[in-house]
Amino acid sequence: MPIAVYLFLVVQLFFVASNDIAHKKISNFWPLINIGFYIISIFVFPQQYVFNLETFVFPIAFFIVGVFLFSLKIMGAGDSKYLLSFYLLIPVSLHETAFIFLAYSTVVVGMSLLLTNIMKRVDIIKLAIMTRNIRLIKTIFGQRFSYAPVILVSWLWFGWTIREKIFY
Repeated sequence: MPIAVYLFLVVQLFFVASNDIAHKKISNFWPLINIGFYIISIFVFPQQYVFNLETFVFPIAFFIVGVFLFSLKIMGAGDSKYLLSFYLLIPVSLHETAFIFLAYSTVVVGMSLLLTNIMKRVDIIKLAIMTRNIRLIKTIFGQRFSYAPVILVSWLWFGWTIREKIFY
């Protein structure tokens, strides 16, 4: 993976994650930038970036899963669009590895947030269980969290782990 592409994505993720935390929204500007950069990368880095069906397997999967999670109010629409475009900039040979880091980061952050949420609201949870108030429980656990910071953590972890093998 070209170090320039990796660093471009790190810098971009800092902006995207900060905005996602502050406003709970990811602008459509970022996916458009990534798609444009992908098209340029096909010509600048033809050994790593190609235009074929295999390139789009993970991006399309993220979009389909994202639409499903959006319909369940678990994930924002911007997150799935951003992940789709983000994965276009990861060489196909690294898609699976990057996904594993993303999955691990998602589980760790998700479980941490869940446990924190439970500890902060244990009294409300007890009351909801005793009164069998399902709506109260939904208000406690039915909250989206900013996902771009999770992508940033996974990307930094991914880069740190593969730094000697990939970058040139």
